[in-house]
Amino acid sequence: MHKPLLRRRHFNCSLLALVGWGLVLPAQAAAGQRILVVGDSLSAEYGLARGTGWVALLQKKLAQEKPGVQVINASISGDTTSGGRSRLPALLQRHQPSHVVIELGGNDALRGLPMAMTQGNLLDMTRKAQAAGAQVLLLGMQMPPNYGPDMAQQFEAAYAQVAKSQKAALVPFFLKGVGDDPEPLKWFLPDRIHPNEAAQPRLLANVWPTLKKQLK
Repeated sequence: MHKPLLRRRHFNCSLLALVGWGLVLPAQAAAGQRILVVGDSLSAEYGLARGTGWVALLQKKLAQEKPGVQVINASISGDTTSGGRSRLPALLQRHQPSHVVIELGGNDALRGLPMAMTQGNLLDMTRKAQAAGAQVLLLGMQMPPNYGPDMAQQFEAAYAQVAKSQKAALVPFFLKGVGDDPEPLKWFLPDRIHPNEAAQPRLLANVWPTLKKQLK
């Protein structure tokens, strides 16, 4: 007399289990993925309200599209590729990221640091991150026009060369649509160096398509 009821309960439990697995599997695929962002003021929300920078917007987007992926923002305003290089080993050990986004080099250019040093630092960071099992995404920067076309070309090429030699992903120009806008001042804070809040979705839009391909 109770067997049909038991069978029905067994069927319902099995159905719930299957539905549960269907819901859990995508999250499980994303679980354990950690994106470590190592950058400067462009990623550290300099001059912005907390939670409005592109890295914070990335975490919100991931919560909707890739639940379970964590973002660690290890960006420091004023940092250079040398600073990032010195900080990276401890960050890799502490956070064990599956992905590392390197957004550095702008301050190197502004300070007139040697091009070879900048490229060497980017190369070393990329190698260390990959050796730790992380996929790397380089966010390319460009020099201001007043530095001259030759220097600008060399600086832009440095990112491409590192990415190509290490088979890392690359966003050629992180500030595309912001720094090269015909009226760029509308996208910057009064200091004319740091993108404002309105520019942050554009920065994320530059990063997201490439980063999304790297995520499982």
